[in-house]
Amino acid sequence: MRIAENKKAFFDYFIEERYEAGLVLEGWEVKAIRAGRAQLKEGYVVLQKGAFFLIGSHISALPEASTHVTPDPVRSRKLLLHEEEIKKLVGKVEQRGYTLVPLNLHYKGGLIKLDIGLAKGKKQHDKRDADKARDEKREAQQAMKKVVK
Repeated sequence: MRIAENKKAFFDYFIEERYEAGLVLEGWEVKAIRAGRAQLKEGYVVLQKGAFFLIGSHISALPEASTHVTPDPVRSRKLLLHEEEIKKLVGKVEQRGYTLVPLNLHYKGGLIKLDIGLAKGKKQHDKRDADKARDEKREAQQAMKKVVK
């Protein structure tokens, strides 16, 4: 079940590969995510000290959050990946100019997981082509509805 999705990532990037990563979260963050208060829109993934971190994603604290905890909604969150995946991703990100973007948060076996995508940036003309193709598909769907009725 999807919790939060980053639709903008598919518009701005060509997603070539997907990886599923765990997240190191605090208790208040888990409660807030389960309440649907997470946003990935401006998030990105960076490599720091041999590990990947999710930066810029926003998790709003619940108003019932504990009084002794001061929640930081945009703190860096460590991603949990297998060693082989980390080595593969480090090589592609550093040498080939790929970017890692968060795609969606979802539940898997009671745990909260993050899908990250290995992506190449789209140029402006690529974005226009994607818009044009989406509009043509929508018009074809509407024409099919009219023919069926």
